[in-house]
Amino acid sequence: MTTSPTRAIGFLGATAALVLALAACSSQSNASSSNSSVDAKTATSVADFGGMDGLIAAAKKEGALNIIATPGDWANYQEIFDGFTAKYGIKINSTQDNASSQEEIDAAKNLKGQDTAPDTFDIGASVTMANTDHFAPYKPTGWADIPADQKESTGLWKVGYYGVMAVGYDANKIKTPPTAFSDLLTPAFKGAVAINGNPTQAAAGAGAVAYAALQNGGTLADITPGINWFKQLKAAGNWNAADGKANTIASGEAPVLFDWSFNQKSYSESEVIKSGGVNWKYVVLPGPAYVGFYYQAINKDAPHPAAVRLWEEYLYTDAAQNAWLKGGAYPVRVEAMDKAGTLDKGSYPGKLSSTSTFTGTQAADAGTLLNSMWANAVG
Repeated sequence: MTTSPTRAIGFLGATAALVLALAACSSQSNASSSNSSVDAKTATSVADFGGMDGLIAAAKKEGALNIIATPGDWANYQEIFDGFTAKYGIKINSTQDNASSQEEIDAAKNLKGQDTAPDTFDIGASVTMANTDHFAPYKPTGWADIPADQKESTGLWKVGYYGVMAVGYDANKIKTPPTAFSDLLTPAFKGAVAINGNPTQAAAGAGAVAYAALQNGGTLADITPGINWFKQLKAAGNWNAADGKANTIASGEAPVLFDWSFNQKSYSESEVIKSGGVNWKYVVLPGPAYVGFYYQAINKDAPHPAAVRLWEEYLYTDAAQNAWLKGGAYPVRVEAMDKAGTLDKGSYPGKLSSTSTFTGTQAADAGTLLNSMWANAVG
């Protein structure tokens, strides 16, 4: 993945029905909590544990949760980690903070059967759709609040949060901020423009290409214009091959960066980046905007099958959803929470206007296209 928060001007307009499952959760938690016969690996909802008490007991018995590619400064995850551990006393083992979405799947394959294998995935669209055979179905409480087109019907995957692609820049080096994609092809951006991760593997990188496609006459059904734009960027001498992350921003290696607006917010607030003499700003350019969903899924071979299901339960609570919002990401239950009055309005920038994001088929097709064209375009 990469590093942190979201914001901007465009949003997928699907709204969820306000069907809170709190009453059901309450009644389940009063049910038998000592259902020792449950096989956590096959549980598809909290009801299979006899309610929340049963799930919590099973998770505490396992005592740990393995998370990959999810650093604490990514969309305010640290607050979610702290909240989960404080509530349940379960240790979180976090590894490979800078891994891409594809590397999360690769780790699950390589570590299958080991205690260190990832329990949960937080991944982008194309990698999600191409790897559903690695997921276990589970429907957390709050399932009804997730729009139908943002979840797989059996619970194999579900959106957790989303952001908007934006252009960040060091205002100490870039004296005139970009106002259009064409600006990035001018000499003022010589050797400066980077992206966050290889787009064949990282959702943020793929999002940058999708954004370029939309801004240059393409569609999400065919992102070739986006790939060609980056080919132009390289031909102009403005492509920067550095992997755009907090450390390369701080070092000055990546003075301009396409990334999610929640990451951009994190960079702009980072004391490490500021101490390096970087004055980080970001902008969502006028015109078509691209929204990127990040999906939650359970590793079907998770070494802590109860703990990871409790983790998903926690992610869809008001507390965790508001933590994402505080970090600049839009949580998937934002519409329902807004209607219910449980949304943190102090962190809420307001409902986004319409924009574009990949459908499942488009994400898979984009992945195939990137695999065949990207290396020749900028490699």
